Amino acid sequence: MTDPPLLIMALAMSTPAEAFTRLVEIVARLRAPGGCPWDREQTPHSALPYLLEEAFEAAEAIDHAEPHTVCEELGDLLLQVLFQTQLVADTTAAFTITDVVEAISEKLIRRHPHVFDETVVKDSAEVLAHWETIKREEKPERRSMLEGIPRQLPSLLRAFRLGQKASRVQFDWGTIDGVLDKVIEEVTELRQSQGTGNSSACEDELGDLLFALAQVARWMDLDPEGALRRANTRFTTRFQAMEQRLQAMQREPASLSADEWNTLWEEAKAGENA
Repeated sequence: MTDPPLLIMALAMSTPAEAFTRLVEIVARLRAPGGCPWDREQTPHSALPYLLEEAFEAAEAIDHAEPHTVCEELGDLLLQVLFQTQLVADTTAAFTITDVVEAISEKLIRRHPHVFDETVVKDSAEVLAHWETIKREEKPERRSMLEGIPRQLPSLLRAFRLGQKASRVQFDWGTIDGVLDKVIEEVTELRQSQGTGNSSACEDELGDLLFALAQVARWMDLDPEGALRRANTRFTTRFQAMEQRLQAMQREPASLSADEWNTLWEEAKAGENA
């Protein structure tokens, strides 16, 4: 009796290691001669958008807190990590999935001496301080502790992370009231710039305001990207509810006055809690 094809091997895996190994083998098979033509044509750069897309889809699933969907999207994200690794292994052979897993394992052990060694810390703030010290020792070539924050991050999230990094060396406000005062200051400056008609100055002040709001999120231990995603979802839901109401009224959107739009908006908001 011949061995069964890889794709119809028994699905039940007794350990995470066995399940992970099976997925690694499937990805390798897709890229191997006789595998999938589309997969074999990809390069690290051509596949990069899928990695980013799956990361955002996983984030959206986590926001909605549906276990089945989260499981599926995390699997899709893991696939992209393995696929990128396989692409490198097939082309330059600079590293393999074993190198990737071993590197992150060693990094986690090295950066958690309070867990894997005898270092003692009193709280999470001290953990983060130790983390930054260890990172600087690992990468002495970095001229700034901010260099490790990817420029490709969504701007609001990057603003959050920049403030987070700076706060670890005590470059921060003393209280959240100071951050909120900064928001009010930036709103005032934005109003003043708007009055000058200088669009460049307005853009600068708007950026400063958004940066300050990201720091409010940091101080309140909130995720600014998640907060904005949910706000976008609320706006979309309410606006579409208004559109449905307009269709029932046989009214064109352009025919509504500001007061009528406001009434529809309040009705849409009320409908969410009905």
